[in-house]
Order: sequence, then structure tokens, then C-alpha cells
Amino acid sequence: MSRICELTGKGRQVGQNVSHANNKTKRVFLPNLQNVTLMSEALDRSFKFRVSTNGLRSVEHNGGLDNWLAKTPESKLSANAIKVKRELAKKAAA
Repeated sequence: MSRICELTGKGRQVGQNVSHANNKTKRVFLPNLQNVTLMSEALDRSFKFRVSTNGLRSVEHNGGLDNWLAKTPESKLSANAIKVKRELAKKAAA
């Protein structure tokens, strides 16, 4: 399972450890991912996602999962999130 946020696309970053003697070694910065269940009010269902804590704050700031998916381009979303976004669009069209 890759360490990528399903809603924001935030993934790992590469950097360096720098010692007191200024020796540099490669290291990886991983996002703080959490398994969460988010409720969709329009579909009246809950969905499980693997989301970074920063992404979770963004979803809450935008007024919930439905609003977040409507505003976010599909290129940033995972396959699971795209499926939910299309369900929301189909429900809105009907």
C-alpha cells in the first residue's frame, strides 16, 4: 500500500539528514496518514479513506466530503475517491 493521501495526493518527500560534521545522508519524510471514515451527506453513506491529517483538516474546512470532492480536480484524487465523486455528480444530475 503506497503512502499517498487519497484526497489530497500528498505523498512522501525526499531530503537529507545533516550531521554535526555536515555529512549528508538520504532520508524520507512520510505524510501522517490515518484511516478514517467520512460521511457523505448527499449519498447518505460513509466511505473509508486513507487521508493525511492535513487533508482531513482541509476537508473539514471546506464543509465536508461532498464539498471537498466537488472542488478538487480528479488528477489529485485516488481511484476510490473518483468513484465517490462520480456518484455524487450522478446524484446531483438526477
